[in-house]
Amino acid sequence: MTAHDTTTLDRPATDSSALAFFVDEKPALATFLDDAMTGLAASPKRIAPKYFYDERGSELFDKICQTPEYYPTRTELGLLEQHGADIAEAVGPDCLVVEYGAGSSLKIRRLLDALDKPAGYVAVDISRDYLHGQMSGLAGDMPEIAVGAICADFTQGFDLPAETRDLGTRKLGFLPGSTIGNFVPAEAEALLARSTKLLGKGGQFLIGVDLKKPKHILDAAYDDGAGVTAAFNLNLLKRMQSELGAELNESGFSHVAFYNGDQGRVEMHLEAKGPQTIRLEGQTFDFDDGERIHTESSYKYEPQEFADMAKKAGFVPRGLWTDADGLFSLHLLEVAG
Repeated sequence: MTAHDTTTLDRPATDSSALAFFVDEKPALATFLDDAMTGLAASPKRIAPKYFYDERGSELFDKICQTPEYYPTRTELGLLEQHGADIAEAVGPDCLVVEYGAGSSLKIRRLLDALDKPAGYVAVDISRDYLHGQMSGLAGDMPEIAVGAICADFTQGFDLPAETRDLGTRKLGFLPGSTIGNFVPAEAEALLARSTKLLGKGGQFLIGVDLKKPKHILDAAYDDGAGVTAAFNLNLLKRMQSELGAELNESGFSHVAFYNGDQGRVEMHLEAKGPQTIRLEGQTFDFDDGERIHTESSYKYEPQEFADMAKKAGFVPRGLWTDADGLFSLHLLEVAG
């Protein structure tokens, strides 16, 4: 665990920017550099999807969620709206909600509105400025709830600060948006297993899981007609230029996305349009025409597949909600024992 700074803030109802606390665990730029160097040297080349999310990347993802092709966001919001009372009854009152990978506050607002007297909310995200802006607004809009934020890479683990000790009688983890699908199944199971320790005895986890469905629906969702997803993917190259000093020709790469049925996942790649070169930290990485950087996998599950994984990770399934078209699901899990 890296060293971090904690700022505890007073929260007068008149101050729309007031957070109960803001913890900066300072996700290291060196990690981005090291991972980029390692990934570009690999065969096939790859860079982890967590590096999509600088401030610009987070803004672009919000725009993706508004495209007509991208069904997960509107479907998940519909599930939270339709089944909010059932979720609240299953969760119970006075919980501390901890969101893994908080982005837009749209879904958490809907969940907090549905829950019975939630004691507090902690947002965890890697994009510091975006996190601070989103959560400051939420804190001002919901002064009755203690709202705090942690700038951290939740995939590497994080700790809850002392300010949360007396908030709520138990914890509810929240991982919406099919983020769990960005991990290969073994990594997803490991993340779930780690979360049992943070959530503790009686803790619960509400997770959005994208379901397997026809290829044409999935292909369109990750390659929208307006090109927003393409800009989101290509923004990774902009980050490498601005933050790491990489020398590259951004226009020499294109966005490619498709559903790989054999692996049960959507894949996103950056594909070289002709021979290309990326120079980084004195090293040269050459690309043949058509060679790709694998930037994201999004695994899709059948409901029972995911429930079985959760059981192996130390959870007991407590609730399952799906839409009428079978596009998306919400799973409520409880720490076993």
